[in-house]
Amino acid sequence: MIELRAGRLRCELKPELGGCIAGLWLDDQPVLRSTPAAQLAAARLAGCYPLVPFSNRIGHASLVWQGTQHPLVRNNGDEPHAIHGVGWQRPWNVLDRDATSAMLSYAHGADSSWPFAFDCSHTVRLTATALEMTLALTNQSDQPAPAGLGWHPYFVKRPHSHLSFEARGRWEMGADKLPTERRDSGGLDVDCAALEVDHCYDGWNGVAHLRDERLHAIVRSGLTRLVVFTNPAREGIALEPVSHANNAVHLYARGAAAEELGLRVLQPGETMIAEMSIEAEPAA
Repeated sequence: MIELRAGRLRCELKPELGGCIAGLWLDDQPVLRSTPAAQLAAARLAGCYPLVPFSNRIGHASLVWQGTQHPLVRNNGDEPHAIHGVGWQRPWNVLDRDATSAMLSYAHGADSSWPFAFDCSHTVRLTATALEMTLALTNQSDQPAPAGLGWHPYFVKRPHSHLSFEARGRWEMGADKLPTERRDSGGLDVDCAALEVDHCYDGWNGVAHLRDERLHAIVRSGLTRLVVFTNPAREGIALEPVSHANNAVHLYARGAAAEELGLRVLQPGETMIAEMSIEAEPAA
């Protein structure tokens, strides 16, 4: 377990569970869905975990790349797709740490879960006002490889929670949880109690606000896509800054432009970097 403290914020990490953030608290109030690291049993239940080397789903756990089909592992129970990359299911190493920061690393050798070698670092910094995170991924294979980065923070959805952010488009979802088409969308400005959403928004301006009677959380990122997931039965809401659209590798194989999807094609030795932060303050 790693504990970071700065001002009124406290963060606990559990590197062996997918490099995850077990919890984030402002005083005694959980900002993220938070469990003490010593009690956390699975990264999927954590407050936040990194998404590497892709986010969301690859349809039917089958990657088609440069004319070759690579079967992937169905890594989320009965779901037929590969989801959220491989980093969240692998232990990460601690490269460095102090009272307010930690740097974690994961080195991936090509396997049945992902056929391209890469290495990744996850730097977590706590300031008096925010949790700051940086991911860096380097293609260590001998060929160009698809790559994406993101995070899966899961916030507490208290009574009277209100979400607002601006975007330009939204990918609609089919019954199979895969995107069907992109439609124009200005984002969301909505109370969360009745909200039912599981979509990727693009053209996101990099800022999202979640307010309730106790806290105001602000998500900031240089990434331009935001996956939002919640429904009335859930006690939390996921606000996931990501680099690419859901199922981007399949949409790319069908002819969509990599730039339109946000999909990066990394040359051998090339690196991509992503950053995000979560600011937390008492409600005004």
